[in-house]
This record gives sequence, structure tokens and C-alpha cells, in this order.
Amino acid sequence: MDLLPLFTGLENSPLGVFVKDKGATFALIEAVHLMALAVLGGSLLAGDLRLMNVMLRDVPSRKVTDGAHTWFKIALIVLLITGFFMLSGVAVKCYHNQYFWIKMSAMVIGIVFAFAIKRPLLNRDHATLRPWTLKAVGIASLSVWLIVAASGRWIGFS
Repeated sequence: MDLLPLFTGLENSPLGVFVKDKGATFALIEAVHLMALAVLGGSLLAGDLRLMNVMLRDVPSRKVTDGAHTWFKIALIVLLITGFFMLSGVAVKCYHNQYFWIKMSAMVIGIVFAFAIKRPLLNRDHATLRPWTLKAVGIASLSVWLIVAASGRWIGFS
């Protein structure tokens, strides 16, 4: 299935034209996107580094991961919304950019991992889980989201 017509339609839509033609609009959306990225990154670092027993050792891991997951969800929603608006202004460029597709693939993997694997596992009593399981979850989570962030950054360079 060729998605190019969908991307072309998005870029030529009133939203795409508005975002593309108004430089300040794109910059404002991108600023909010980057702030949400900082919140998402901070929540991942706090929660996953606690799972890996690197930081916040004196705070129960369940307390840290529950709080981090709340901020993760908020930041993810903002990122998805602002990301869609940013995409609308440069959709055809993104369609032809390999890093965009890497980012989208990694993001889908990250979202599925966060809500289908990580969250259900961490809803259990952490004391019943093996320490290496918690560390593996933290490493996997940070790795996937690092790919999302790095490939997103490379979209602008290519």
C-alpha cells in the first residue's frame, strides 16, 4: 500500500498549508514538542534507572515507576499531537526520509512495550520480580526510546 497520496494530502490540507506557510507556527509547535520530549525523557530516566537500581534506591520502585508512568502518558499524548501537527507541514519530506520511518517504527515498538509489557509487569509487586527482570525492562525501555529520540533528531539533518 502506497502511503504517498496520504502524506501529500496531509501536506496540502489546510492544516498542512497553515503549518508550512507560517514559520512561527512550526517553531511554536516544535518548542512544545521538545518540552514534552524532555518530560518524557525525564520520566523514562527516573523510572527506568530506578528499575535498574541506579538511582532513587531509598524510594520504593513501585512509587517511582507509577509516578513516572503518569508523566510518561501525559508527555506521550502531547508528543503525538504536536508530532502530527509538525508532520502535516512537511509530510512529503518525511515520507521520503528513512529516519522518519525508523522513528515511527521504534515509537510503535516503544508504545506497545510500555503499555503491553512494561506496565502490566510493573503493576505486580516489584518484590516478587527478579532484579534482573526489572533491570532488563529498564534497559529495553531506555534503548527503544533512545532510538526514537535519536532518529527524530536525524530527521532534521537529512
